[in-house]
Amino acid sequence: MTQRRVAALIGSPVAHSLSPVIHQAAFDAAGDPWTYAAFDVAAGRGADAIAAMRVLGIAGLSVTMPHKQDVAAAVDRLDASAAALRSVNTVSWDGGDLVGSSTDGAGFVAALAEGGIDVHGLAVAIIGAGGAARSVIDALGRVGVDSIRVVNRTVASAESASELARVASVGTVDDIGVADLVVNASSIGMGIDPAAATAADLPCAVERLQATQVVVDLVYHPLRTAWLEAAEQVGAHTIDGLGMLIHQAALQQLVWLGRRPDVAVMRRAAEVALQERSSRAAETGR
Repeated sequence: MTQRRVAALIGSPVAHSLSPVIHQAAFDAAGDPWTYAAFDVAAGRGADAIAAMRVLGIAGLSVTMPHKQDVAAAVDRLDASAAALRSVNTVSWDGGDLVGSSTDGAGFVAALAEGGIDVHGLAVAIIGAGGAARSVIDALGRVGVDSIRVVNRTVASAESASELARVASVGTVDDIGVADLVVNASSIGMGIDPAAATAADLPCAVERLQATQVVVDLVYHPLRTAWLEAAEQVGAHTIDGLGMLIHQAALQQLVWLGRRPDVAVMRRAAEVALQERSSRAAETGR
């Protein structure tokens, strides 16, 4: 009998994470003898989780907030993106060493490619300067975009994020209207019913968006945010945030198993889970 291997997510909170759903769906579809679990690990205990991974022989680890930086300091070595970001979302074994990787940014680029977008030579505006924005900036800086403008209310955070790529600099809201690719990497719009959204629930004024642009929202709950719906109305090409989530998870499995999983299977599983959550929320609200 083949012994099952265990991969897991650590974070806090993790109860609403889609990672167990999408990873297990891919493992099962491929017939891989892997089980994926989620552990709610309190803030400050990320290094303890890495120690437990060593003792228990956990085969792969996904890392989410608030542990990404602590895990970066606890593993044996880092890949290039994780080293630049000082942040880890994936831990794998290489012989007896634990390697920390960051697949978020590469997952974003893969999601764009899936949507038919070639980023080479594009002018990019990124709204936000937190962890998601930093991953995207690092990745886009490695794949040949022409420029990146970081638009954020706190200028110091924008300055710090822009240091991740040679072509990045602090931007203003005016840069949004002239960019080829506009990315909402903030949490604005998360959990907001598009039908009830106000101007305060949009990362930028709709009037700044153009029909010639590619508009991406990294928020995926709801899947079609009010901002994406508004961008579609002006004729922009839109991409939802689920693509980045799926592709960063697919890259995690590539690291763990040495091959890419079926991303279509992963997306279908995520969409079903999101629909079920929406239905439960609607029933609770009645």
